[in-house]
Amino acid sequence: MWSKKKKDDTRENQKATYPTRNVSIHELRQAIGKYTKELKDGIPLSIIIKDDLTIDYELLAPYLQAVPIEKYYMSKETYEIFPEEQKSLAEEMDMVQKAVDQYMKITKELPVIDGDPYQKVSYFKLEKLKLIPHRPDETFYITDEEFLITYKKEQT
Repeated sequence: MWSKKKKDDTRENQKATYPTRNVSIHELRQAIGKYTKELKDGIPLSIIIKDDLTIDYELLAPYLQAVPIEKYYMSKETYEIFPEEQKSLAEEMDMVQKAVDQYMKITKELPVIDGDPYQKVSYFKLEKLKLIPHRPDETFYITDEEFLITYKKEQT
C-alpha cells in the first residue's frame, strides 16, 4: 500500500516542467515528426489531438523542450496543423474529409465536380446524400494521395 504511493510520487517527480515560449508552426511540425517516429506500432498519431482539435502539448513538450504559448489546431482526418486564427478551417477540413470518405464508401466514386481538372470537391454531391450539415466557406480539392482533401489548389 505505502510502496504504491512512493512509486506514484516518483513518477510525478520525473515529469519535467518546461518553460512556455513562442513556438513556430515549423518547429511544431518537426516535434510532431520526432514524436511520430517514436510511437509504438498500432498507436495512431491522433492520440496527440484533443476533442477540440487542439494539440496535447504535454506529449510534445519533451521534443520542443517547451510548451507553446500559441494555440495550434490539428485536423484529426488529415493531420494538417493550423494556427489559432484558422481553427474553423481545421474543423471544416475534418467535416469534409469524413463526408468524402463516406461518399466514396457509398458510391465507389469521388465526389468531385465533373470535369474539374483540380478535383474540386462537389458540395452538391455531399449535400445530396446528407453527408455535410452545411456548405463550408473554403474550397477543398481531393489529392491523389489516399484521396485526402486539401485547401491548396494544385498547380498544373
